[in-house]
Amino acid sequence: MNTPIDFYFDFTSPYGYLMSEKIDDLAARFERKVRWHPILLGVVFKVTGSHPPVTTPLKGPYILRDFQRSARFLGVPFRHPDCFPIPTQSACRAYYWLHERDCALSRRFAHAAYRALFVEGRDISAPETVVEIAAELGVTPVELTSALASTELRERLQAACNQAIERGVFGSPFVIIDDEPFFGVDRLPQIEQWLTTGGF
Repeated sequence: MNTPIDFYFDFTSPYGYLMSEKIDDLAARFERKVRWHPILLGVVFKVTGSHPPVTTPLKGPYILRDFQRSARFLGVPFRHPDCFPIPTQSACRAYYWLHERDCALSRRFAHAAYRALFVEGRDISAPETVVEIAAELGVTPVELTSALASTELRERLQAACNQAIERGVFGSPFVIIDDEPFFGVDRLPQIEQWLTTGGF
């Protein structure tokens, strides 16, 4: 079975960033494609009643430590942003706008936006930063700037969040393979085993 893998994430999610650096290469080993779905955890949390883990007493300091440890374990460059968590509407909207025009370009943008936040420390909550990142990939700034403010893109992102919730997505990263859900970058070994055996 070579059905695509669905990868749901929020650009402000460190664990989502770590998964983004691994999921495509892993999937390719098993001749699978990955469909990327940026979403807003704020929308999801309204349904689950949750809130950012780093704001939870006792758990927050552990999570901050685990971000760093998990990145080292996976061999992924990581620097915790000075401002965190941040709203990521502009990055998500830019992704979907680009995806409608060039799927490969939207994937490169997603990687660039994630690395801008978690390696370079750039504030991707700012629309102008998102436009700068896209421009570095050859995107015309004026066109994207105009698109980010459009009702069409706001509705596209809202629809993506609603569709994710309908599929049971409650966090980032969230991976669905053959209708089997996996939550968290620490599920990478299980994901690999699932792909290797065809399920277990």
